[in-house]
Amino acid sequence: MVAVADRLPARRRSLLRDAWALLEQGPRETGEVARRVLGLNGHPGAASAAVFALLGGDDRFEVDGEGVWSLRCGSRRPGPPLSRLCYAVVDVETTGGRYEGGHRMTEVAVVEVRGGMVGEVFETLLQPGRPVPRRAVSLTGITDRMLARAPTFDEVAEEVFRRIAGRVFVAHNAGFDWGWLRAQLGDALGDVPEVHRLCTISLARRLVPELRRRNLDALAEFFDVPIARRHRARGDALATARVLLRLLDRAESLGIGDLRSLKRYRPPRTARRQGDLFASDGRGSRVRAPPRR
Repeated sequence: MVAVADRLPARRRSLLRDAWALLEQGPRETGEVARRVLGLNGHPGAASAAVFALLGGDDRFEVDGEGVWSLRCGSRRPGPPLSRLCYAVVDVETTGGRYEGGHRMTEVAVVEVRGGMVGEVFETLLQPGRPVPRRAVSLTGITDRMLARAPTFDEVAEEVFRRIAGRVFVAHNAGFDWGWLRAQLGDALGDVPEVHRLCTISLARRLVPELRRRNLDALAEFFDVPIARRHRARGDALATARVLLRLLDRAESLGIGDLRSLKRYRPPRTARRQGDLFASDGRGSRVRAPPRR
């Protein structure tokens, strides 16, 4: 296991789960929800705003014109707290072109995040079956000589599948990394695991709207996360895993209790005034190819 510094702080109970438990007993007025779930006994307007911030964007809860909250019929109980989920944080490096054009991965790393801690790391160079272009070499430092005795992806596909299956897939620019793994796993095994996916760029846009740039370097600097070997799969995946822990901290501080709520969360309108909040930046300068459709 990695250092204790990568551990999430002790967790309080999820506010959403607390609200659910209260409303399972029957409808409750906003003031009571504020007192019993949020511990707010002060100004009614502030308490009401806090309850609406917690529950108003979640369609499992509904409120009538009198300010009485209840559970929407047929809604599912909130899922496990974010800190209890197991995540597979992935980074891949490639020869720089499109999969359909014969380009392949040159390196893959999968970092386990479990129980709020960075855990086991799987990493390997990969023989792409073609020369590595100069621009990819200049970025990653991965040369043809380094890959001469590396396994092909087919040789490690079952291990990669095992380390991803049943976990939440996380990457910085997840569409890219998932696209490559989906393509090569499909070809190697004829099967791709069904996983929930999170992108740390997308999470940063919503959870850290004050940041103007959201590439990995910017997030690592903001959260004081070191990157040991930039543009190598292990170094980038470890940094992304540690950034994920900080983002999950932020999510819980906002009362986001489960994965569904995290995916649906949007920052308040006041935070959206930042002009580039949902701009499509944050990829950095990595040699990347679009995922196979």
